[in-house]
Amino acid sequence: MTEENATSKILLFGKWDTSEVVVKDQGLIRYITVSSTEIPSSCGRLTQQQFTKSQMAIVERLINRLMQTETNTGKKMHCTKMVMDAFDEINKKTKQNPLQVLVDAISNAAPREEIVRLKYGGINVPKSVDSAPIRRVNTALRYIALATWKGSHKTKKPAYLVLANELIMAAKGDTKCFSVGKKDEVERMAKSAR
Repeated sequence: MTEENATSKILLFGKWDTSEVVVKDQGLIRYITVSSTEIPSSCGRLTQQQFTKSQMAIVERLINRLMQTETNTGKKMHCTKMVMDAFDEINKKTKQNPLQVLVDAISNAAPREEIVRLKYGGINVPKSVDSAPIRRVNTALRYIALATWKGSHKTKKPAYLVLANELIMAAKGDTKCFSVGKKDEVERMAKSAR
C-alpha cells in the first residue's frame, strides 16, 4: 500500500472525507485548515506561538470555542460528541459533507469590516476598518458558538441540534440565523462609520 492511499483512508470521526472540502472564500484559504486526522486534537501544541492557530484543524477550533462557555469549560469530550452528533444531523438533513457545510458557514458568518474607536482630542470617533482574515475566522467561530449556547441554554432543545441548524442556515447565508445576522449588523454599523 502506498503512502498516499494510507493517508487518503483516514476520515474525520471515521466518517467524513476531508479531501473533497473546498474553501470558496479566497481570503480565508490560509486560515481554514482541514486536517486529515480521525479525531482533531493537537493537544495544545499549536497554541504556543503567535500565528500557529491557523494551522489547527477548523473542527478542533470549533470544539475549543464551544468549550469556552461557562457550562462546557474543560469538557472536551462532551463538545467533541456534540460536534459529531451535529455533523450526523447535518448529513441527515442536507446529504452533504458536514465539513463542507462548516467551511461555508464560517465563510458566510465572517465579517469583512468592523468598527474601531479613534480618539481625537478627547472625543471618541468610530472608524470602519477591514478585518484581518484570522480575525474573521475567529469572529465567525465565536458567533456560531454563541448561537449554540443561546439556543440550547435553559431550553429542552439539545445543543447538537442547535449547532446543526445554525451551521446549515449559516452555510446557506440565511439572515435569520444568529451568526449571519450578527455579521450583517457589524458590517452595517461599519458602513455607517466610513
